[in-house]
Parts: sequence; C-alpha cells; structure tokens
Amino acid sequence: PVAVVECVQPIPCNPCEGACPRHAIELGAPITNLPRINTDVCNGCSLCVAQCPGLAIFVLDKSYSQSKGTVSFPYEYYPLPEKGQETDVLDRSGKVLCKGVVTKVMNPKSFDRTPVVTVEVPIEFVEEARGIVRKASQETLPEDDMLVCRCEEVTVGDIRQAIRQGAK
Repeated sequence: PVAVVECVQPIPCNPCEGACPRHAIELGAPITNLPRINTDVCNGCSLCVAQCPGLAIFVLDKSYSQSKGTVSFPYEYYPLPEKGQETDVLDRSGKVLCKGVVTKVMNPKSFDRTPVVTVEVPIEFVEEARGIVRKASQETLPEDDMLVCRCEEVTVGDIRQAIRQGAK
C-alpha cells in the first residue's frame, strides 16, 4: 500500500507532512509547494489521509490479492458504511466505476472526525476509484415540510416534487 496525493492547488498547507511518522511526505520550501510522496518510505498507514483538509490523499494497494486491490479515502458523511457492506465505487467525477466491498472503517479520535474508509475493488479500478456512493438513512433525510428558503417559502417537499417532474 502507498499513499497518493492528488493535491492540485499551491496553497499554504502542510498537515500531511506533519502527520506522516515515516517522513514520507515532503513539501519543502515554500509552504505552497505541492506535497510529494517518497514511495520507498511510505507504508500506506493512512494517517495522512484524515489529516488532509482538502481530502486529496488516498492509499492504494494493488498487493491485496491477485484480482482485488484496495483504496482508502476520507469519508465525511453519515451514516458511515459498515465493514462487509457492498457498495458502488466512484471515480473522481462521481461516476460509478464498479462494485466494491468495505473492508475497513477507521475513525479514531486522532483523525479529528474524518473517518478513513477502505474498499476492496477489482484490481483494474484501483488507480481510478476515489469514493463510494453515499447511502442516506431515513434518519438523515429531512422531512417534506422543512423550509429550504424562507423568502420564497420553498420546502424540501417542493424540491422533491420538482425533481419527480423532471427539474434538474
């Protein structure tokens, strides 16, 4: 397993560098440099994944088995997926790539409320997989009478009805 950084904006940010106990992530000076991973040193521990405020670090593992690999990514939604759950796996643009199985959900206090989810996928999708479909539970869905816009008196129910009628 090895971390992959997909940070694209040169902004002053370096939590990933400090999170790595093996010093495999380096920004150097200035602090606006994009992070670089020393793949010879990285062991895929995932500590940097939860620390990245841009949610731009993933851990890829093509050595999981002959036909399957894993992808670990930050997941800041409720409800959290559960180990063993089958799910649709998404690419960077949110398009469904394949089916996957959640193999691990890490959420220790040190991750500061950014759980890291690991999903097993067919090995040919490891390089592209970056998330899973979010499953909303009935407890997290707002009621139809909840106001979305007070000025126009638009409710959640109004929006749902408009979607059913073809609005985008």
